[in-house]
Amino acid sequence: MKKMQAKFREKEFLIRHFDGDVYAVGGYVRDLIRGIPSEDVDILITHHPVEKIIKKIKSYGKVDLVGKSFGVIKFTINRKTYDIALPRRDMPKESEVRGHKDFIISVNPDIPIERDLQRRDFRCNSIALRLIDNTLIDPFGSLEDIRAKIIRLTNPKAFPEDPLRVLRAARFASVLNFSIDTEIYDSSKDIDLSGLSVERVNEEIFKILLLSPLPSSGLEELFKLGVLRQLFPELYSLTLSIQDSIFHPEKDLFGHHTVWHHTKLTVDQAKRLADRFHLNQEKKLTLLLAALYHDVGKPGTAQWEYKKGRMVITNNGHDVASEKITKKIFDRFRIFSWNGYNLRKIALSLIRCHHRVSELWQNKEIITKKAFNRLAADTDGEIELLVYLDAADRAGREDKPVRGLDEEGTWLLKKFDELNVSKETIKPIIMGRDLLKMGQSTGPSMGRILKKLYQLQLDNEFETKEEGLKIAEKLIKK
Repeated sequence: MKKMQAKFREKEFLIRHFDGDVYAVGGYVRDLIRGIPSEDVDILITHHPVEKIIKKIKSYGKVDLVGKSFGVIKFTINRKTYDIALPRRDMPKESEVRGHKDFIISVNPDIPIERDLQRRDFRCNSIALRLIDNTLIDPFGSLEDIRAKIIRLTNPKAFPEDPLRVLRAARFASVLNFSIDTEIYDSSKDIDLSGLSVERVNEEIFKILLLSPLPSSGLEELFKLGVLRQLFPELYSLTLSIQDSIFHPEKDLFGHHTVWHHTKLTVDQAKRLADRFHLNQEKKLTLLLAALYHDVGKPGTAQWEYKKGRMVITNNGHDVASEKITKKIFDRFRIFSWNGYNLRKIALSLIRCHHRVSELWQNKEIITKKAFNRLAADTDGEIELLVYLDAADRAGREDKPVRGLDEEGTWLLKKFDELNVSKETIKPIIMGRDLLKMGQSTGPSMGRILKKLYQLQLDNEFETKEEGLKIAEKLIKK
């Protein structure tokens, strides 16, 4: 048996209490072999019932039992939480439409570890490391697959039992930069994904976008595995929609100028810009979702027009159409806020406005502050995200990796700064309480006055509260 050294804080603690019955399993071992040690360690303990494990460790930290039938203990010690599992068998329930949790789980501490590893989805994850002597337990050739950077099925017969594994295959391929064995494509064709919860689907999609060096690889795997066709028909339609080959010269390996290929390139460019400008996770995900859906309105707005001496494919109004379609997608997948950030509102506004920043650039000689104010207000002040999306969309017309903002993007951010247009400056200067002090009663009339005042503020008719109150007084008298 091969040896490999695990290094994590509570290793000796676990060995001291469970001797040769404690293992690191799955992704931690896989990443250790890849030379990319993870901070997240999943633990498996054999030959110890749940009650015995809890009794041994409860005085050292916080213990939460995640359902006795699942045999999983969350153990927090020194502000670090470990998932401790017992060996188990998963038996599928009888169901016409399968979901991720349609299993009868049988926990037994005396199940051989090889049998526990057999229930795992892919061979690269079906591996364990015995902590006491650093011995690899590899009954399914995981080491070989990890070194070959390929995802193969551990148990082909069991693969269709959990439809989430189809999405996980795409995610692992994308995040780990692995290829997918052809057997998985064949097995995925007839797997019904309709029973999956939106929460689990969102989790896999978000991980592809946030954790993949190039999210396009995961998105393409979702296409090849049939996920787009079943769960994301709006994205699937992009694969069948062509773009004008002059304005969009980018094409896939087979020469197709599809909206889908442009979308994948745009998402990758947006990811590079998000990393380049150190966006937090919430804003990064918002930008990436906006990039993913920014052109979903193109298939429904495509038409041929004779322009500049030739027939051209145009998509007039696709930005507004894309926002409407994306709103329905967000409704379907119950996407609202994420970690307290209003992801839904901002992503939809970015999609709706993603062409307007280029219009500012194209009219830079005559454009006024009013246009910058209104654009900032329409995106809730997230000016940088809008500029990054516009730059990614533009860079999505070629394969060359973007390293920063181009001339247009740089000019736009500089102009917003020069004009002092920001999230703070677009906040309403005159509030309802100000009108109350002037004798204006509450009701629809006050609402109309406040709306008018805000429009005048954005039109740069006033910049101070004193100026605004004078205009408010005139409006109240009217």
